[in-house]
Amino acid sequence: MNPTWIGIIGIVVMIMLFLTRMPVAYVMAIIGFLGFSVIISFQGGLNLLARSFYETFSSYGLTTVPLFILMGQLAFNSGMSRRLYDTAYKFLGGIRGGLAITTVSACTAFGAVCGSSPATAATMATIGLPEMRRKGYADELAAGSVASGGGLGMIMPPSVVLIIYGVMTEQSIGKLFVAGILPAFLVTILFIVTIMIWCGLSPDQGPRGERFTWSERLRSLMDLGETFTVFALVMGGLFIGLFTPVEAAGVGVFGVTAVALFRRKLSWKSFVAALYETLRTSCMVMMLIAGATIFGKFLAVTRIPFDIASWIGGFSLPPITILFMVVVVYFFGGCFMDSLALVMLTVPIFFPLVVSLGYDPIWFGIIIVMVTEMGVITPPVGINVYVVYGVARSLPGGMSLEAIFKGIMPFMLAILVGIIILAVFPQIILVLPNLMY
Repeated sequence: MNPTWIGIIGIVVMIMLFLTRMPVAYVMAIIGFLGFSVIISFQGGLNLLARSFYETFSSYGLTTVPLFILMGQLAFNSGMSRRLYDTAYKFLGGIRGGLAITTVSACTAFGAVCGSSPATAATMATIGLPEMRRKGYADELAAGSVASGGGLGMIMPPSVVLIIYGVMTEQSIGKLFVAGILPAFLVTILFIVTIMIWCGLSPDQGPRGERFTWSERLRSLMDLGETFTVFALVMGGLFIGLFTPVEAAGVGVFGVTAVALFRRKLSWKSFVAALYETLRTSCMVMMLIAGATIFGKFLAVTRIPFDIASWIGGFSLPPITILFMVVVVYFFGGCFMDSLALVMLTVPIFFPLVVSLGYDPIWFGIIIVMVTEMGVITPPVGINVYVVYGVARSLPGGMSLEAIFKGIMPFMLAILVGIIILAVFPQIILVLPNLMY
């Protein structure tokens, strides 16, 4: 049978297995192994399986993943996220929708020490939802701001998705981190504008909170001195070339641990909880990478990625039209797949095509992350929505899944506006990498 047809059959079977809720990593690994074995040989498939798992779990570059996840877990378990939230509330809580704006701002700040979208959403849901419920916020606004704000952890460095993209495409992780800063702030501003418009149209959904004096605000900033120092040390050292990404992650873990011990906020129980959650999340990510690697090698021997590139190129369409088609694929794919799995599954297909069209690979990486940020809140999968729903169920009276999905719709529009702005003005993404590298 023609390798292309074997590849098409493999993709169809894979999608069918996805619908059974079978873990994505296992599905990609199994389909990749079987397809590769049929096209090459069974022995070749076994060699691919062994080599892919060994190379993934022994990769020095991927050491950044568990280290940055551990950094975020330690920050959460030591109360650093609570201090970030309290400081943002003292500055923003006195305006309409101030608590929702506080939540979005705190998501941006916590994303800078976490790098994981679901972890950011879970952390801010635990802190922000009870506060907004107590202040009389509508469930839609409260849950929508938390679920959408959690997606900022995907863009703000250190982003796990950007690390994976950099490893898969052999791009500089440092450049990707720098490139993600301005887009993260752009989306934050768009979210804040969305909340202000929402509360302007429906003032009862986001009532004003209490106002604080400037002395109280400045005092809260002083409490974040160590947090800012750790972030500046990690990102600054990475940007100026003092650290490699792995070394920067190690310095970040050491810095957060030192701050937690200095403040006496890290108990043995919370330290063990941070290690457990880091191990669980890291293994999930590593398995996804290994599965995507196997499936990517299978796709390579079917030549489907190259056939797609040749087929689309044959239409003689403008490059921006082709890019739009790729973005649409990512958007609809995000409706049904986990964002990290989607990136690892599709990058081997679309990256060669996009680069051949003359687009900057760093720019394309940020655009991908922006689109997959929509995926983490898009029904029916929307992992951030289910994370927030899991936290909200423990609140008095609970919260319906319908209310959360309704609440994320205005924020999805804000992300779409952000993607359009970055597509029209690519220098927003590229200006910092070009200056620093």
